[in-house]
Amino acid sequence: MSLAPRAVLVHRATEYEELVARHGTHGQAAFFLASRGRSIDEVADRHARNHRALAEVAAAVPLTWRQARVERRDVDRFLFAPEDVVVVVGQDGLVANVAKYLSGQPVIGVDTDPGRNPGVLVRHRPGAAGRLLRHAARPSARADELTMVEAVADDTQRLTALNEIYLGAPGHRTARYRLGLDAPSDAAESQASSGVLVGTGTGATGWIRSVRQERPEPGRLALPAPTEDRLLWYVREAWPSPGTGTSLVAGELTARARLSLTVESEHLVAFGDGMEDDALALTWGQTVRVGVCEDRLRLL
Repeated sequence: MSLAPRAVLVHRATEYEELVARHGTHGQAAFFLASRGRSIDEVADRHARNHRALAEVAAAVPLTWRQARVERRDVDRFLFAPEDVVVVVGQDGLVANVAKYLSGQPVIGVDTDPGRNPGVLVRHRPGAAGRLLRHAARPSARADELTMVEAVADDTQRLTALNEIYLGAPGHRTARYRLGLDAPSDAAESQASSGVLVGTGTGATGWIRSVRQERPEPGRLALPAPTEDRLLWYVREAWPSPGTGTSLVAGELTARARLSLTVESEHLVAFGDGMEDDALALTWGQTVRVGVCEDRLRLL
């Protein structure tokens, strides 16, 4: 007998909950904000809207389905099952945070604060949850297959991300490495920089876009579409010196191409979508290759 679908509702603690947890009571949190010229009312209103949305989505789950809830900080310890339908209730970034832990499960993004969130990934209102859940459970359910990026180290460590992967030194130290493309005819170059960023078409609405805008207009690379098997990569603030160059600072990667980075300092990291706590640790002499991931995020 096949299992009934399970709706997994992913959410995160609100700013209000974090404030109360830090200061102990509503009154203490209100005093803290008031002393800095802010009112807790706005924060409390967003908290209430978030919880109303979460309750509305939970109530829309069909009675024959199973249901689970997972908070953002626990996503890396949650075991997603093949029959799950994942409902992300919150901001666009929360969809990116959960994407790396999925393997083909359909995802529904529900916007808890329309007008404040861009709505690129959380495309739906809470009232549509019931219809979307029933649609997602069908084998023929249509979804956008969003391209992801992956980094694979030579010791088999692997990292995937929906928006972008950053490779560089932890903190604000200079990253030293040797960069090149996986092709015999392409030269590699030793570099010292603020790190390397490799992003997807989904990430082109965020960090990659801001880095791209800093480049000169002539010859500026075209942004990929979210479903396109093409990535953009940029070196941030490459520094020229007798031992380091600046000739390889930007480019694109098609489906089979790989960007290769060999560590030339004591410690570098690679993390995806801003989640520094879930990073690959790389040491001197290690090589990591970055390119288009075979996995896709199925977003309704």
